[in-house]
Amino acid sequence: MARAKTKKPAAAPVRRKAAAAGDAATPAARIARVAKGKKPQYFADPATDKLLWMTISLMQELSVTRDRLDSVERLLDKKKLLSVRDIEKFVPAGAAAAERDARRGAFVDRVMRAVQADLEGVAAAAGDDDPVAAVSA
Repeated sequence: MARAKTKKPAAAPVRRKAAAAGDAATPAARIARVAKGKKPQYFADPATDKLLWMTISLMQELSVTRDRLDSVERLLDKKKLLSVRDIEKFVPAGAAAAERDARRGAFVDRVMRAVQADLEGVAAAAGDDDPVAAVSA
């Protein structure tokens, strides 16, 4: 009689210790999840699956961003702190601009993860350190 495979229990989230005795516990550290095993293929062309994955990732990011922006705009309007015109004319500088650039770069990396993984695989198979050169050859 064959035994059914059982799932391993998920590891408990890692929690950081509070900085001082009176501080509230800080939120759990987030560890990026990476799926194990072969990804399911829904379409005949794997490129279509990757495009679907990228689109769904963008939908998720955009949905969260819109919800957060809506919250901020409603709070600002309620408290009469800023006008829409002030928000539209704002141009970040210095640390704020650098922070936005870093956030944008991380976002693009997440969206393009599937394509980047394929490029790295092609480069590794070709024994080349430059994925773009390996694909163009």
